[in-house]
Amino acid sequence: MSVLSGKKILLGVTGGIAAYKTASLVRLLIKAGAEVQVIMTPASHQFVTPFTLSTLSKKPVYTEFFNSKESGTWNNHVELALWADIMLIAPATANVLAKMANGLCDNLLLAVYMSAKCPVYIAPAMDLDMYVHPSTARNLTTLTSYNHVIIPAEEGELASGLIGQGRMSEPETIVAVLQESLNQNLPLQGKKILITAGPTYEPIDPVRFIGNHSSGKMGYDIAKEVAKQGGTVILVSGPTNQKIADPRVQVIAVMSASEMYEACHQHFNEVDVVVAAAAVADYRPKDVAMQKIKKNAEEFSITLDKNPDILASLGALKKQQYLIGFALETENEVEHAKQKITKKNLDLIVLNSLNDTGAGFGKPTNKVTFIDRDFTVQPMELKSKEEVAKDIVNKIIQHYE
Repeated sequence: MSVLSGKKILLGVTGGIAAYKTASLVRLLIKAGAEVQVIMTPASHQFVTPFTLSTLSKKPVYTEFFNSKESGTWNNHVELALWADIMLIAPATANVLAKMANGLCDNLLLAVYMSAKCPVYIAPAMDLDMYVHPSTARNLTTLTSYNHVIIPAEEGELASGLIGQGRMSEPETIVAVLQESLNQNLPLQGKKILITAGPTYEPIDPVRFIGNHSSGKMGYDIAKEVAKQGGTVILVSGPTNQKIADPRVQVIAVMSASEMYEACHQHFNEVDVVVAAAAVADYRPKDVAMQKIKKNAEEFSITLDKNPDILASLGALKKQQYLIGFALETENEVEHAKQKITKKNLDLIVLNSLNDTGAGFGKPTNKVTFIDRDFTVQPMELKSKEEVAKDIVNKIIQHYE
């Protein structure tokens, strides 16, 4: 998943030949998961049509303040500006750079720009002599002083036939600059988090196992949120139908508690945080049949051995790691959770109670209580698991602030 996923991007297109590249730019931004709203200056229509960019962005393209004299409706520049997470002006001509630097506002795009509260990125494009002119250099310096990000023009053949700097950066470069810039500002950038998710299956014979009803959704939602906040994830996952496709997330598939134990210990020394969201089986069959057990006897018993406590073993080895555990309880919930914090050397525990409606396995919602190592108890409201994941990740972010 790209860091641009879910971002709302205002793309301002101005009247330069490089405007033809914005069709590819819109496609790349949409492919990265962004929502794109295009605003064009009237002059830019000579180089790329609003219909093209509207089709690619799946939104109407705006150019004028008023939709028509007859309708009396207008395009609210303030609402457009407040909607955006990012404003990108590409291409930005010398004329538009001068207007932006000096506060001139004579079209819808500039009105939106002057109302924007979000980060602004500018990709200049013009001929060589215009790009090196002292006034352009001064305007770029002024815009940089406004904390705008300038995506420098590239060298190459220009529309005039000259060879030099002035070409708008390629769409791939612009998208890469946006991604890198956003990554640097994310709170978990540089942090590596180990997350366990899902159930474990403890084999009885080749076709039967001891397991539980965990769907793995909570752990996967936490992994997605960590990646969204800039962290890299090692996701040790038991059997689940959950899916994740994000270059920041490495999935290690395991089946049993022993396999999860080995995977966690293999990577423990390289991580900053552990979130143990998996529902690990406490016991496993002592003897596993090599062939399917036949239904012959009226009674059948299985001798169970205790599985290793993964989180307690990590707590005993803990150095600088921040450890978060989960507790699913049915009685004396808070007291049992506090005991686990001490016993397993945890920094935070996320308590679930099966007595709470909407909590537990196989549900899209969860109701948790946070308890830290100082035994501060913080009950939370019933929320979607995605929202609970955000709350858990916020606890990690707060730890490093």
